[in-house]
Amino acid sequence: MARTKDSGPYDVVVVGAGAAGLACAGDLCAAGLRVLLVEAGDEVGGRMRTDRVAGFTVDRGFQVFNTAYPQVKRRMELKALRLRPFTPGVLVHTEDGLRRFTDPSRRPRRIRDMLPGRLASGRDLLALSALSARDALAPASVLRHGADGTTRDALAAAGVSPRLVETFFRPFLSGVFLEDRLETSARFFHLVWRSMLRGTLCLPAGGIGAVPAQLASRLPPRVLRTATPVSAVTPGGVTLADGREVPSRTVVVATGQRAAAELLPGLRVPDGRTVTTLYHAAARPPLEEPVLVVDSRRRFLNTCVLTAVQPGFSTDGRALVSTSVLGSAGAADAAAVQRDLGDVYGVDTSGWELVHHVTVADALPAMPGPTPLARTARWAPGRYTCGDHRATASLQGALASGARAARTVLDDLRSGTA
Repeated sequence: MARTKDSGPYDVVVVGAGAAGLACAGDLCAAGLRVLLVEAGDEVGGRMRTDRVAGFTVDRGFQVFNTAYPQVKRRMELKALRLRPFTPGVLVHTEDGLRRFTDPSRRPRRIRDMLPGRLASGRDLLALSALSARDALAPASVLRHGADGTTRDALAAAGVSPRLVETFFRPFLSGVFLEDRLETSARFFHLVWRSMLRGTLCLPAGGIGAVPAQLASRLPPRVLRTATPVSAVTPGGVTLADGREVPSRTVVVATGQRAAAELLPGLRVPDGRTVTTLYHAAARPPLEEPVLVVDSRRRFLNTCVLTAVQPGFSTDGRALVSTSVLGSAGAADAAAVQRDLGDVYGVDTSGWELVHHVTVADALPAMPGPTPLARTARWAPGRYTCGDHRATASLQGALASGARAARTVLDDLRSGTA
């Protein structure tokens, strides 16, 4: 995007055009302020980016879109994203083969999959029913203000057996939270479980990058500048990497946590979770169903046939299989994962082609329980910050944090304290 000349101070400069920055800038523009949104990358989205590689559509790390998020309902035109859903529930690879874990209320014909003894005992099914009913029906505010601890604590308190925790919850939630010890905040777990019960997990036809692109398309002209990195937040605004000064009454840092800590020295940020996603092309899909598969042995986080969800992700008719693992993965790890996928899917994977390999550092902020689900946007007079690291590790958290920062800026400008 072409740069424009600065003509006097802005009311607000927002640094970072990820989900939080886009939400914040959009709300501030709607309030009538003069806003500049600067993004270091060549496109908006932050970690929500999509690439075209070897004829395939690949996101930067496996991501799903949850229609239940309140901020999504408020901000997104879902029809324009051309969403296609995953099958409700997941397939769990066990010693006895693939077992389905699903919500029978959504797929009554699949109720046999949840019969006692197949994956869970009768006692576990009763405990799960009570847990799910509470989380699905209770107001979100009740869950947000409940007692906190770890997800493992929450499952034990709900009466879920250690066996089902190890067979299903630990493998499944490792891919959600990007940690495999179930140490994530219990309150956040309940909110996530609620969103999964109430919403639908989907993929946009254009990849996850279509979500921030839609948010950016609604900004007024000349608000957004890409390829414009910021080197410092100054008393008078910001300094760009090319040395130019951009004057502004207020500045909102909406970057990831590491960059935020560099621009706002002294800002305390959580650790980040790193994930690697491998994209394989296969002549034939190992599974025709658009469903997430997890492994009870935890050899990887999850896998799915992306082209079973969005056929347009492939241009040559081959299937695209996405598989994620914790941390960084080298060539030896990738080869091992490919062999493990053969075991899980029950097919010969030796002919699969690894078409893409992406490691995302700080893909999610760590949220070990107990932890606050929201942090203040104020950093100093006229200086603010937002992002999922200031809220919850989710798209909902990022958007809500951006909205909170915008409200705080407006309140401070009106009161003269900014």
